Amino acid sequence: MRIPRPRSLAGQLFAMQVVLVAAIVAGCALFTYVTDRSQAEETARRQSRAAATAVARSPSVIAAARSVHPTEQLQPYTERLRRDAGVNFVVIMAPDGTRWTHPEPGEIGKKYLGSIDEALKGKIYSEKHLGTLGPSVRTVAPVYDNGKITGLVSAGITIQKISEQVSKQVAGLLGVAGLALALGGLGTYVINARLRRHTHGMNAAELSRMHDYHEAALHAVREGLVMLDGRRRIALVNDGARELLGLDEDVVGRSVDSLGLPAPLTGALLSAEPRVDEVHLTADRVIVVNTSPVVGGEQRGTVVTLRDHTELQALSGELDSERGFTQALRSQAHEAANRLHTVVSLIELGRADEAVDFATAELELAQALTDRVVGSVGEPVLAALLLGKAAQANERGVELVLAEDSRIDDGLLPPSLPARDLVTILGNLIDNAVDAASEAASARPQRARVTVTARADHDELLLRVADTGAGVDPAAADEVFRRGWSTHGAGRGLGLALVKQAAHRSRGTVLLAEGPDGGAEFTVRLPLRPAEVRA
Repeated sequence: MRIPRPRSLAGQLFAMQVVLVAAIVAGCALFTYVTDRSQAEETARRQSRAAATAVARSPSVIAAARSVHPTEQLQPYTERLRRDAGVNFVVIMAPDGTRWTHPEPGEIGKKYLGSIDEALKGKIYSEKHLGTLGPSVRTVAPVYDNGKITGLVSAGITIQKISEQVSKQVAGLLGVAGLALALGGLGTYVINARLRRHTHGMNAAELSRMHDYHEAALHAVREGLVMLDGRRRIALVNDGARELLGLDEDVVGRSVDSLGLPAPLTGALLSAEPRVDEVHLTADRVIVVNTSPVVGGEQRGTVVTLRDHTELQALSGELDSERGFTQALRSQAHEAANRLHTVVSLIELGRADEAVDFATAELELAQALTDRVVGSVGEPVLAALLLGKAAQANERGVELVLAEDSRIDDGLLPPSLPARDLVTILGNLIDNAVDAASEAASARPQRARVTVTARADHDELLLRVADTGAGVDPAAADEVFRRGWSTHGAGRGLGLALVKQAAHRSRGTVLLAEGPDGGAEFTVRLPLRPAEVRA
C-alpha cells in the first residue's frame, strides 16, 4: 500500500486560509445578526413607548376615560392609530386592568395580561411579555386626569414582526457573506497558486529538509560562494568566501561597492557578463573568480564562485625559480666545460703558465660572488636565491652585485616571515630589475647592473633592489603594483602585484623610488617581530 504524500505547503496554507476566511465570515454574520436583532428590539421598544405616551396624553382618551362606555369612542381610535403608528396593538384599559380596547374584539372586557404595577405608580415602563397575540415588546403608560390615574395605555409590537424584519436583513447579510467568502476563497487560491509555483509543490517537511541540506552544503565546501541579488547586494555568502574576501559577519544585504574590495575584483562582481577563471588579487590572496548570471525572465542576480590560488601561485613561482636555477646550472656546466677544454688545450700547447692564470682568474671571479653572498647572507633560502639569480643575470649579460652593507644572520628570520614569501618578493624584484637593465643595455652601450641590499636592522628586514634600467615614471608609482601593469603590454604584469601582496601579508611596506644609477629602486621593509611586541 502506497503511503499518500503529505499535502504541499501551498495546499496546507490554502486549506487553512479557506477555513479561516469561512470562520471570520461566519463570525461576522453571527455578530451582525445578533446586533441587528438587538437593534430591532430596541427600535420596537422606542416605537411602542412613543405610541403609548402619545395615546395616554391624548385629550380624547382622557375625556373618554370619564365616560360610562369608553369602548365605543376608543376602539375605532385605537385601530386607526395601530395601523398608522406601525404597532401590532394599542390597548386602553381601566386602572384595574379591564380592557376597553383590543385588536381582537372578543378580548375586550377581559383582564390585561401583563404587569401594570409600575404604571399605577405613575411610571412609563417597557417589558417583554406573552400576551394574547404572542410574545411582544410592549410599553405601559398611565392616563392622568387632574392628577389622578383614570386609565392605562399599552402599545406593543410582537416578536414575530421583529423576527420578520430581522429575517429580511439576514437574507441580505447572508448574500454579502457568501460573496465575501467567494472573493476571499478566490484571492486565497490565486495567492497559493503563486506560492505553489515558488515552492515547486513541496510540503513544509521537504522545504525544511532542503534548507538543512542547503546550509550544510553551503558551509561544507571550501571554495567561496557568493550570491548577489538583482541590485548587486550580497544575498548569501559562505564561510569560504568570507575568508577569501576578508568579509565581516554582517555583510549580507550590503552592496558590493561598499565592501572595500580591489577595483578590478569589484568590477568583475558587478559585471553583467559571465566571467570564467579570472585571476584577481586581494590584499592577501590570489583568487580565481567565476561568475554566472541567474536569469529567469529577468536578471535576478549573480552566482560567484571563488577559488584560492595563493598557494598554487606561490608554488608556480617557486617552480619558475627552480627552473631558472636548473637552466643556470646547465649554462654554468656548459661554460665550465668550455673553460676546461681551454685549459686542457693550453696545457697541450705547452703553455702551462697561461693555463694556470686563466683557470685561477675564472675561479676567483666565480668564487668572489659566492663568498660575498655566503659571508653576508646566512639565511640559506635567500643565499641560494641570490646565487641562482646571479647566474641567470650573468647569462643575460647583467652583473648582480650584493651591497656592502648587506647582512642577514642565519636563524634571524621569524616564522612570521615564511621563506616562500621572501622568495616571491626578492625573486620577482630581481627578475624585473634584470629585465630592465638588460633592455636598457641593449638600447645604449653601458654596463648592465643590478644592486641588491639585504639587511636586518634591529626589528626590521630591509630588501632593496636597484637597477641601471630606464626607470619608472613617477606618475605610475602606484599603478605598477596593480595586476596587469607591465612595460611589455597590458595584462602581463603579475610579479609586482604579488610582491605587494606578500609584503602586506607580513605587515610590511613596498616603496618605489629612483635609484642611484638612474633606474628604478624598490625598497621592501618587513617587521621581524609582531606589532604588539614592537610596541
